[in-house]
Amino acid sequence: MIIIKTITMLIPLFILGGTINAQVHTKKYEKKIDSLILTGFGNKNEPGGVFMVTQKGKSLYRKAFGKANLELDVNMTPDNVFQIGSMTKQFTAVAILMLEQQGKLHVNDPVSKYIKDYPNGDKITIHHLLTHTSGIRDFTKMKSLPSIAQKEMEPKAIVDFFKNEPADFAPGEKFDYNNSGYVMLGHIIEIVSGDTYENFIQKNIFDKTGMSKSYYASDRKIIPQRAYGYHKKEQGFVNKTMISFSIPFSAGSLMSTVDDMLKWQQALNKNILLKPEEVQKAFQSYKLNNGEEFTYGYGWHLKKINGTPDREHGGNIFGFKSMGVYIPDEDIYVIGLSNCDCHSPTDITRNIAQITLEELKTSAKKP
Repeated sequence: MIIIKTITMLIPLFILGGTINAQVHTKKYEKKIDSLILTGFGNKNEPGGVFMVTQKGKSLYRKAFGKANLELDVNMTPDNVFQIGSMTKQFTAVAILMLEQQGKLHVNDPVSKYIKDYPNGDKITIHHLLTHTSGIRDFTKMKSLPSIAQKEMEPKAIVDFFKNEPADFAPGEKFDYNNSGYVMLGHIIEIVSGDTYENFIQKNIFDKTGMSKSYYASDRKIIPQRAYGYHKKEQGFVNKTMISFSIPFSAGSLMSTVDDMLKWQQALNKNILLKPEEVQKAFQSYKLNNGEEFTYGYGWHLKKINGTPDREHGGNIFGFKSMGVYIPDEDIYVIGLSNCDCHSPTDITRNIAQITLEELKTSAKKP
């Protein structure tokens, strides 16, 4: 991440489209968040990002920084659409739980029930795929990945691409973040539902939650208010590397906005998509074969900020980075989206969540 020091007097030039409305808001709080974001997103002429903070669904902070398109000199707005990379895994995990709720599968089912010829498929369960404990080789680390990166491939063909790779460990032996498992989950969703992953997510999640600005990614479709993705090279910025979105598939191919991601979080909170006992499976920690607990549920990392439990996940795909943090105890949601993989919102988003949590606790103590 490139750190750019920016003097306070220039801050108004870099910030577009702010909306602030909540009990914790003070000018001091706003300036804290501004200055924090500007450490990573301080140049108004570079690709930028959007950050939003809400508490109980109400906006505390919502601002855009930098450019949505360098070539056309278009400023970023809070309504721009970004690729969210691995935050896609949240949607894939919930889709699996929706199918379980419908009685069409069970998370303890072996993979072999759905993908008949998968090696060791009778020992690997859907649960292992959801929790990154399957031991399957992560195809994004394979040296031969560039050979397929721009090909349009069916899910079965992608699974075939990595299925004969040697396992890294026995199922349930350890936690090791893994994109292959989530591609397999997308394949299973298609097999069980009889529909494409794209259609299933659109009909059963986006449409039901009113996420009208969210999409299965495409470089060909006209997507209103799309933020364009960039890399930074020695000679300056370049357009993102083109890939086929059939490759990241259900592990990383969705697009969204900060407002739609809030709708997603609220839908989970209000049990719009899943019954409470089903959605809770995504937000509980699990144990390895040796009894050791690890901090990942189904599609979310389960961590703490100053001792307060949170649920979080980031994303990183060519030209884009994303990060979302939710603190259940205070119903705080912080989301940061970037249109350059040179600017990471990860630490900034976590730090914003920490500042917001402290601000809320401080204001609660005041008479």
